[in-house]
Amino acid sequence: MTQTLAYLQNLLAIPSPTGFTTEVMDYVQETLESLDYEVQRTPKGMAVVRVNGQDNEQHRIVTAHVDTLGAIVRGIKPDGRLKLDRIGGFPWNMIEGENCTVHVASTGEQITGTIMIHQTSCHVYKDAGSAERNQDNMEVRLDAKVTNEDETRKLGIDVGDFISFDPRTTVTETGFVKSRFLDDKVSAAVLLNLLRQYKEEGTQLPQTTHFIFSCIEETGLGANSSLHENAVEYLAIDMGAIGDDQQTDEYTVSICTKDASGPYNYEFRQHLVGLAKAHEIPYQLDIYPYYGSDASAAMSAGAEVKHALLGAGIESSHSYERTHLDSIVATEQLVDAYLKSDLVK
Repeated sequence: MTQTLAYLQNLLAIPSPTGFTTEVMDYVQETLESLDYEVQRTPKGMAVVRVNGQDNEQHRIVTAHVDTLGAIVRGIKPDGRLKLDRIGGFPWNMIEGENCTVHVASTGEQITGTIMIHQTSCHVYKDAGSAERNQDNMEVRLDAKVTNEDETRKLGIDVGDFISFDPRTTVTETGFVKSRFLDDKVSAAVLLNLLRQYKEEGTQLPQTTHFIFSCIEETGLGANSSLHENAVEYLAIDMGAIGDDQQTDEYTVSICTKDASGPYNYEFRQHLVGLAKAHEIPYQLDIYPYYGSDASAAMSAGAEVKHALLGAGIESSHSYERTHLDSIVATEQLVDAYLKSDLVK
């Protein structure tokens, strides 16, 4: 997993809330071009690599997304702190106390800060612990000497500036990877490493396959407008959700049977299960009740494909996430087995 982990750490280090993804997409493109792949950048900013297979009549799509949760400046308060609006779906309490960076559009500078509830001090505010965390009372405390709105505006900060959260990436000696945004940079790292292996080993896949690195998934848009007309299968590689009543864990690959959009294609799902069994890849089947993927967005847009979803098991999704190298290995093995397999019957 050395190279996959290196790709993952590089991706995690690049701020990329949805709508502010040029730098991370440039990294993806430059990495792929260094491997001698031709990369197409779509008008929406996605990176697409076509790998010709033995069969050029029926194509496959595989996606992973590199955009993340984040925030945007909604306003500047009289005391110089910032009001927020969320990018992506997460409760406010999941970012309380998080260090962040304001990306100032007018100057190109970066100003750090911390996301806090307004009534933070328990020595001053009686409801510091009980107050609802919401858009009205969450704010950014800037690491700058500002005491009023005018001083903050003199820094160049304005409504619409993007705010990224510190990933705090840690790899433990026991094999756990802790970080924000493992959803879905784990999957992107897996695809980058598989593409590296295929190029170095001269692997020819059975089907022409389009690898799409999406950058608008967290807002529900997905990679649904760049599908080749010959595509018949669509595999989204994203996180597996862990929690009560879930089978998904941090040590296997999770195969999704249904999410909030409805069931995934049964034959495709069983094809993946068969591959996992044949290759002795540890897996779990699961339902993600409050979830959507690039593949489900494509189906909503009318794509005429079989669709499936799998991914590494991610603990504490959309918060400070964690997975284990075992899960990343299992995910990479199953994606590899699928890409080398025949079409779903």
